[in-house]
Amino acid sequence: MLSDLNLGDGQNLGTTNGRIALDCSVRHTRQGHVCISTTDFFFPLVDSPYLQGRIGAANVLSDLYAEGVGDCDFVLMLLAACRDMTEDERTICTKEMVKGFNDACLEAGTSVTGGQTVLNPWPVIGGVATTICSEGEYVKSDGAQVGDVVVLTKPLGTQVAVNVHEWRVRQTPKWQELSNRSIISLEQAEDMMHAAVCSMSRLNRHAGSLMVKHHAHAGTDVTGFGILGHAQNLMDNQAAEVGMELHTLPCIANTTKVEESGVLDFRLLKGYSAETSGGLMICMKEEDAVAYCKELEDIDEEPAWIIGRVVEDPNRKASIVDDFKTLEVEMKA
Repeated sequence: MLSDLNLGDGQNLGTTNGRIALDCSVRHTRQGHVCISTTDFFFPLVDSPYLQGRIGAANVLSDLYAEGVGDCDFVLMLLAACRDMTEDERTICTKEMVKGFNDACLEAGTSVTGGQTVLNPWPVIGGVATTICSEGEYVKSDGAQVGDVVVLTKPLGTQVAVNVHEWRVRQTPKWQELSNRSIISLEQAEDMMHAAVCSMSRLNRHAGSLMVKHHAHAGTDVTGFGILGHAQNLMDNQAAEVGMELHTLPCIANTTKVEESGVLDFRLLKGYSAETSGGLMICMKEEDAVAYCKELEDIDEEPAWIIGRVVEDPNRKASIVDDFKTLEVEMKA
């Protein structure tokens, strides 16, 4: 849609022909360093304004971590307070959003140093995250090689979980159908939403910080385009003529039941269900991937999975193989 506007100057690092960035703007500074910056924002998908703020920060920082860095130097906050709330409601909601955002930034070892605030019909929070590093301290996103495997660091299914939660709270006909057909129980729906919130609010910091150590070749994060959409974007960005075949889809427990019920087609098993603050998707050699997944699980106490492979393909196509398997990812107690 915007291709004819000729945005950018062809000087971005780690993107095909230096074009507009995949996840972050990666630029040489005049002083010879590398500046990595990104921006994002988050609409209310959860009941708690505090969690909205925390997820918003995790979402912003995730693009930075997808470049293989674990440290953010500073964050600017972008905040929209809800003009349609009463003054008391707006004050409470806004303070809680900002607190959640700031707490996540503090956990990430960074600080909110400024930003911008407006009034808006919806409460929205996001920001701009920036890090300054040297060559060799980040992973360019265009180096995937034939024979690499593909790692995913969070399960899929957040869109399904959030929608089922909304249906349940509002007692909609879709929830009644799920319940009447015994597709999913009240307890399972609550566990599914809890797992989604825990996943969305968990930082990808350690996942990003281990990428250089384990010789990652390329990476991105999985968000609004779904896993296959982001896989295709990543392949379109590669220097080599490569494609990606996904053979495993790890999903939050019971989200596949909802998808297969036909109540609503989220396109989860087609690879296009939108994710919020999803995991990193990383290309690396298999032996490096095994070590990476083990170390990441030791730190985060959450699993990561090898879900696919990089293949030679002049058409640069990302696809899900016909005989793919799903993994039911249970929430840890």
